[in-house]
Amino acid sequence: MADTTRTATLTIDGQTYDLPMHSPSVGPDVIDITKLYGQAGVFTHDPGFTSTSSCESSITYIDGIKGELLHRGYPIDQLAEKSHYLEVCYLLLYGELPSAAELETFESTITRHTMIHEQMHNFFRGFRRDAHPMATMVGVVGAMSAFYHDSTDITDERQREIASHRLIAKMPTIAAMAYKYSIGQPFVYPRNDLSYAANFLRMCFAVPAEEYVVDPVLERAMDRIFTLHADHEQNASTSTVRLASSSGANPFACIAAGIACLWGPAHGGANQACLEMLKEIGSVDRIPEYIARAKDKDDPFRLMGFGHRVYKNFDPRAKVMKQSADEVLELLGVENNPLLQVAKELERIAVNDAYFIEKKLFPNVDFYSGIILEAMGFPTSMFTPIFAVSRTVGWISQWKEQLADPAMKIGRPRQLYMGETLRDYVEIEDR
Repeated sequence: MADTTRTATLTIDGQTYDLPMHSPSVGPDVIDITKLYGQAGVFTHDPGFTSTSSCESSITYIDGIKGELLHRGYPIDQLAEKSHYLEVCYLLLYGELPSAAELETFESTITRHTMIHEQMHNFFRGFRRDAHPMATMVGVVGAMSAFYHDSTDITDERQREIASHRLIAKMPTIAAMAYKYSIGQPFVYPRNDLSYAANFLRMCFAVPAEEYVVDPVLERAMDRIFTLHADHEQNASTSTVRLASSSGANPFACIAAGIACLWGPAHGGANQACLEMLKEIGSVDRIPEYIARAKDKDDPFRLMGFGHRVYKNFDPRAKVMKQSADEVLELLGVENNPLLQVAKELERIAVNDAYFIEKKLFPNVDFYSGIILEAMGFPTSMFTPIFAVSRTVGWISQWKEQLADPAMKIGRPRQLYMGETLRDYVEIEDR
């Protein structure tokens, strides 16, 4: 809420303007510039929106200095340790942790929405076999609006609820089908007797010729990956979903837009880029060479999987993910995997190196999640689709919150125009 007793004063050419200030429940105060252009005829310039609040939200809070991530006030490490993904989904969607009865109903609803319309299978077969699974997901999720007409009216609260459940439930199925199609194996249908994480692993790795039993350690690790990526405030893909939603687009189109944005290597593709870096390093004995390159300001090489745009401390999600990585590697006995040997040695060196400590380049969640997914047997092309499965609930929660916000208006950023001024058209023979 605005603190009407406090204002910030801006002086332009001797003229002063009082700008109201807002005090959040936690975090730095905010100067409201909504009426600045109308009053002063100027607007602000903020590439990347690093100092601009685009909305009011009560879902997720990040303190990058402290290394803190809260979902509805609950620390992410507590949720990852004591809760599970679908309970966190309920929390993000509805604002409170569910009772036992509410959780049972919610889990049942999600479980019974996991199958997709049978005709949608034809969409997959229209893609080339070597299509990136993210390309497939963008197309298939966007096409859901052609199949689920009863949940595209954003003015209907019940339809918004149904669309939310469908997207959370069907995204693992769509991602698994994209993977199966890319490797030439038959689709595996979901099973209602399995957990969200176990169902996804089975749909990815089972084949009709034999039974597939999900190991509880892998199931827990997969659930943690989903939980730790569920939401992350106003990141690029979430802001994309909100911007698409501001135009009144249907929920499936909005989430498809989020998936497209997530595909970028600077965002959801970071864990894939991290594994590709480990492959480039190749062996433990080459690590010093790459450490030296990372420290050389004239070398374009970047140490992927270390540091974070927001966190200037240890990524709180990385602490939990490291525990899962250790458990998975021990279970699978992959100590002799050269790629994972490089990862573990690189981690050991970096967390003890004065340069990386000073620059706060700690291993982040992408570093450890990539190690886990590699050990599980996922190709790097599936890392970002798995991220999309995880983040769907965050996108949906932000989408629902925005639609309920009376202050919502269509997104329309301004620009600092540096092009040509007015000039007359010149006929082609006179040029």
